[in-house]
Order: sequence, then structure tokens, then C-alpha cells
Amino acid sequence: MTNTLILRLGLGIAAGFLLKSALDARRMQATPRLEKVRDSGPEAMRETPSDWDMVDEQADQSFPASDPPANY
Repeated sequence: MTNTLILRLGLGIAAGFLLKSALDARRMQATPRLEKVRDSGPEAMRETPSDWDMVDEQADQSFPASDPPANY
């Protein structure tokens, strides 16, 4: 009984060290560079749209948020 307890304890400690080293190695990986996010509005676009209304402006300002504009 004592031998199996010591064996289980040793295996648990070894698994913990392996998990920690795997997480540390993953944390040390290079993070991808994010590209610059443009400002909102038609003047910040490469190609200015021919028609631009208040709904377009609100949708453009709310991007990349997941929730829609509150003033609909």
C-alpha cells in the first residue's frame, strides 16, 4: 500500500512538471503581429464609398465589436 502511494505521488509530481514545462514552452512562442486597424469613417478608407449615411457610420464605428450600435 505504501509503495503504490509513493508511486502515485511520484507520477503526479512528474505529470505536474511535464504540464508546467509544456505551458512554459507554449508561452514562449512568438505572438503574431497585428496589423494596424484603420480609423472609422469614409475618409480613412482606401476607396471612398459613393453613398455614406448614418447607419453606415454607426456600423463602421462599432466594428470590430460584436454588439450592434445602441442607437437604432
